[in-house]
Amino acid sequence: MASALFMVVLLAMASSVVLASDPSPLQDFCVTDKASPVLVNGLVCKNPKDVVAEDFFFQGLNKAGNTKNKQGSNVTPVNVMQIPGLNTLGISLARLDFAPYGLVPPHTHPRATEILTVIEGTLHVGFVTSNTQNRLIFKVLNAGDVFVFPVGLIHFQFNPDMHKDAVAISGLSSQNPGLNIIADQVFGSDPKIDRGLLAKAFQVDKGVIDYLQKQF
Repeated sequence: MASALFMVVLLAMASSVVLASDPSPLQDFCVTDKASPVLVNGLVCKNPKDVVAEDFFFQGLNKAGNTKNKQGSNVTPVNVMQIPGLNTLGISLARLDFAPYGLVPPHTHPRATEILTVIEGTLHVGFVTSNTQNRLIFKVLNAGDVFVFPVGLIHFQFNPDMHKDAVAISGLSSQNPGLNIIADQVFGSDPKIDRGLLAKAFQVDKGVIDYLQKQF
């Protein structure tokens, strides 16, 4: 049952994300030329005569990712870096695996809206609206449920079950959605953001900032 639902989700996402944030293609396809030294806003096309089926193919999304880490989660991306044929097509996928109590921490995708479907288990998901409301939009999802995270907004996914894993599939409206994990960027930047600045921003003691920066 789970495998059948998995396939339905993939087909639905492939056909539903029509309004992408990336520019529309001007030809049938523009398969990435990984050998090109040219830098453009996107990726350079290789000669269409050299394109093969493997350029549009990815294998292994049925396999669980390794969740043995601090967050208890794993994201398996399927974007233009994994499928060169996605270049200029404005779409990508990701598989999300959660150990019990696993979390994909608050983050943003600067270039994509995300549509997520739970395949197995239960997830607590939500996003926060922009200033000045900062309103939390929160939902409990079960297998077969779908939720949308608007482009650029901070959002998260959490498995509340202490005993069971959870799995989800996300479709994203960009070949390269980008990922900004809030805590990593604020406290783990290189070089470090001045602790006095962060202490003032978060209204905490500098010792708290010192501790947090040492964690990243």
